[in-house]
Amino acid sequence: MSFLGQWWRQPQKVWLRRALFQVHLWTGVGTGIYILLISISGSVLVFRIELHKKFARGPVMVAGSGTPLTQDELKAAAQRAFPDYQVDQVWKNKNPNQAIEVWMERNGKHKQRILDPYTGADLGPSEPAGVRLILWLADLHDNLLYRETGRFINGFGAVFLTLLCLTGAVIWWPGIASWRRSLTIDLRANWKRINWGMHNAIGFWIFALIFLWALSGIYLVWPDPFAAVVDYLEPYNEFQRDARAGDEVLRWVARLHFGRFAGWPVKTLWTVLGLVPLVLFVTGAVMWWNRVLRRSTATQTAQSLPESVMARAPMFLETAETDEQRITRI
Repeated sequence: MSFLGQWWRQPQKVWLRRALFQVHLWTGVGTGIYILLISISGSVLVFRIELHKKFARGPVMVAGSGTPLTQDELKAAAQRAFPDYQVDQVWKNKNPNQAIEVWMERNGKHKQRILDPYTGADLGPSEPAGVRLILWLADLHDNLLYRETGRFINGFGAVFLTLLCLTGAVIWWPGIASWRRSLTIDLRANWKRINWGMHNAIGFWIFALIFLWALSGIYLVWPDPFAAVVDYLEPYNEFQRDARAGDEVLRWVARLHFGRFAGWPVKTLWTVLGLVPLVLFVTGAVMWWNRVLRRSTATQTAQSLPESVMARAPMFLETAETDEQRITRI
């Protein structure tokens, strides 16, 4: 049987599929925590603008009298309250009773506080806790909380997620005789089969969106290569009034990444679907446990038994191997 014929009928026996299966398996295991963080933070940040407006507060007013402190006096008060920080900016207001915002920095870490304009007393963070949480999630999603280095790592995370999508698309194909079975979940089967069915079916139906998120994640970290492709295919013309088709495609790549293009229904859908990679990670981790850890544990346990016990229990390893073979055939 030719390579294509075997792939069409019995892809499980093709060495390339087995190799891609291992790539998919270990890439998924290695990027599991990354997928967890990016999925949860991304789902929340779909409604970033709405949440920011919800948690934001108006100007903080104080009941003071007399002469407000000068900018140098406010700077000195902030320096006394936070001696480890360097004051970058003091933002004075037209209203003398409005709290003063002060920006400080230490080793790349920024702090923003508000001070009483009359006494210089620290009144707390300039942003409410809810806003600070949203900003923290945005920094986590964009930069993994580590500025340029984190953003660079995030780009490679998106590359590995793209690799997961592509290898998953290849190894999903079960053969012409049973491909329809991989589109649904058989809830009457045993738990291993249900887990496998969930991974296969959900991966198939959500593939396009996850692939879009992965590819757009690469673009948002490294936009220049994508822009270079657009410039090559459609060189920039300073006399051209309409936007280039490639530029519009890139704009839509960013819009589709965040789901901010058709109001709250799409945002709600993106929020829910953004958690689907977690389901794929969990079901994949269960399969990894059964295929690798459980089998390895069973083998080590069997090898540690005395030969007399093994002679009376010849089916010990065979059971573990049967489970492995059964999962592979699904």
